Amino acid sequence: MKLNSKSDLTSPVGTPIELTRRNLLVAAAGLSVVPLLEHQASSLQPAAALETTALASSAIGTQEKSVIGQYGSWVSGLVNEPPKLSFRNDSFPTIESWRAIAHGKTSELIAAPQPLQITGIERIGEVEQVGQLDIEHLRWQLPYGRATEAVLLKPHGATGPLPGVLALHDHGGNKYFGYRKITQTQATQHPLVTQHQRHDYDGLAWANELASRGYVVLVHDTFAFGSRRVLYQDVADIAWGACKTSDKSDANPEAIENIERYNQWASEHENIMAKSLFCSGTTWPGMFLVEDQAALSVLANRPEVDAERLGCGGLSGGGLRTVFLGGLDPRIRCAVCVGFMTTWKDFLLRKSYTHTWMSFAPLLPQYLDFPEILGLRAPLPTMVQNCSDDELYTPAEMQRADEILQSVYAKANATERYSGRFYPGGHQFNRPMQQDAFAWFDSWLS
Repeated sequence: MKLNSKSDLTSPVGTPIELTRRNLLVAAAGLSVVPLLEHQASSLQPAAALETTALASSAIGTQEKSVIGQYGSWVSGLVNEPPKLSFRNDSFPTIESWRAIAHGKTSELIAAPQPLQITGIERIGEVEQVGQLDIEHLRWQLPYGRATEAVLLKPHGATGPLPGVLALHDHGGNKYFGYRKITQTQATQHPLVTQHQRHDYDGLAWANELASRGYVVLVHDTFAFGSRRVLYQDVADIAWGACKTSDKSDANPEAIENIERYNQWASEHENIMAKSLFCSGTTWPGMFLVEDQAALSVLANRPEVDAERLGCGGLSGGGLRTVFLGGLDPRIRCAVCVGFMTTWKDFLLRKSYTHTWMSFAPLLPQYLDFPEILGLRAPLPTMVQNCSDDELYTPAEMQRADEILQSVYAKANATERYSGRFYPGGHQFNRPMQQDAFAWFDSWLS
């Protein structure tokens, strides 16, 4: 039907409507008939319309810039401050009343699979002495994927019972390596491991350093890293894009150029893995949690370990894992989170692009701010180490996260059991930071 400047149409209730050219354009923009009728008698004059447009433009101009443009300010306003289940709300008078509800909601939303059955725990080779440490190479099988490889480090000849620490390796854009990134099991290491430790850890294998202080330290490859990584040969044909596999091979994997090529491919493949996890009804934090809990059980069951004195800690991706494991598993009596603490607002507006899909659990920000996940462990001892010049976060939101954790521990009457520290420099876990972290473990686990 051709419409002229005026056309008689019939409304849903049978009332003729005169549709002017101007109202036709408005209706074409998707407005309903009801507001159209309401505004017929009092249409905006041209000057008023221009003024409204100017006001709208002015409002847009004052919005805070974000990584998602002008949507940022509005989207950030969708989350209550404090969130619905924050301990900062007056509706939770005690830490116990809060934890019972908030722990359950967090567990629900990260949607971790059921606790994993570990089979076939075995030692690979003989116990080796490296310096003053005894080192065992271990392997165990989870219900899916290739076997998990790990190393256990302890003082030479120690029989215990000693405190145990689950040392959580980082991400570092390096999925080819897992436990090797924070350990030294032989005199000569792969040059890329040496380079990684020099850049992130002041040249130290920090798991070895901690074990030498009288701890049994377990370091395992977690989901999609090291022995748990995705191999090209296991991937169904991806015919195009950065994750194409037809031109790649798993042969000669230790060659530097092949490791670098794999890490680039694995970085792109995170998008696919995360989407697949979401489609299965779980999340990457959920996968980390169950695999880290399985490793914690291996550590706790060692005869030389005192299962009542267990800790965990790690830098960056290891800090992320500390947030979820330390926050949700009460077996962790002392936790040290390094280089992974800010607010959801920081991710939302500014820094999501500096982090992988591994960091996020959809819908959880409606209920808890990010630091409150770790705060679920209050009043158990917790240290958070931040680097003031860490490019992965904004200084103001790191400070805000620290304030939130301080308030959680203050309300739990456990102020002395929380330590939030800031260090100069960029993203790292250097010697002074390691010494402070180890002293914190000593204070609460020795």
